[in-house]
Amino acid sequence: MSPCCNKQILFNLCYNGQLYPLSVVVSVFMITSEHCSGEELPGGFLLGLTILDLQGNKFSGNLPSWIGSKVTLRILQLRTNSFSGHIPDHLCNLIGLHVLDLAQNNFTELVKSIDLSSNNLEGEIPDEITSLIALGTLNLSRNHLHGNIPSNIGNLGSLETLDLSHNHLFGDIPQSLSSLNYLSHLNLSYNNSSGRIPTGNQLQTLIDPSIYEGNPSLCGFPLSTKCPGDEEPTSTGNLPVQDNDEDGNGKLGFYVSVVLGFILGFWGVCGTLVVKKSWRYAYFRFFDNIKEKITVAIAAKVARLRGHL
Repeated sequence: MSPCCNKQILFNLCYNGQLYPLSVVVSVFMITSEHCSGEELPGGFLLGLTILDLQGNKFSGNLPSWIGSKVTLRILQLRTNSFSGHIPDHLCNLIGLHVLDLAQNNFTELVKSIDLSSNNLEGEIPDEITSLIALGTLNLSRNHLHGNIPSNIGNLGSLETLDLSHNHLFGDIPQSLSSLNYLSHLNLSYNNSSGRIPTGNQLQTLIDPSIYEGNPSLCGFPLSTKCPGDEEPTSTGNLPVQDNDEDGNGKLGFYVSVVLGFILGFWGVCGTLVVKKSWRYAYFRFFDNIKEKITVAIAAKVARLRGHL
């Protein structure tokens, strides 16, 4: 076994194999292409570590928990080993990490949660983060991130929680956000996003305006701010035409109903009298009786008035 693999001698590429005690203040730790093996990953004794490069070996087992305590770590290269199991959540503690390379291992479970909220992260959100297709939670809120939200964020098909609030993100909110069918919590407030808020699919259920508040250049539902072109037409030239059309349609309907009513009423009565002779006789007999009663009533009234005179 190469000297670099001895549990007490783990650092020889930069210092020619010289022995060091178990507590070492060092910023760079590299063991590359030495074919070292074992289930205990070396490096836990190192303090002030910024670069950990163990690529091209045969280390196996789960990633050790001590990696999450190296908050000064900026580059973590573990590609081409035999690590297995799941990618641990404690990697999210590496708030200064710039490069993470875990390619060509045997990991069986993808990252499901990334929470780096309330730190001092700067720069743009890397597009590579959208390749974490099993990611369920992404929380980068309360940092100093700027730039655009990745346009292909819709690739995170399993995402349920997305919080990018309290940053300095600008530009349009990508339309691909609407393809996140499992999204149940969204917070993009207090950034500098602009343009129309995308709609469709799951976004139709996220109607709380506070999701987008603090972005003065955003417009559209569910905000009360309308986008250009959403206002109702106010041209006075078009309104009279619309009113005239409505009035014309109303008058036409009125005339048609009057004519139809007259035709149905007239023929409903007169037509029956023409066809049914017995009904015709009864009809005129009825009016004759009414006429006689009216005549008698008038004559009696006149006679009473003369009697009083």
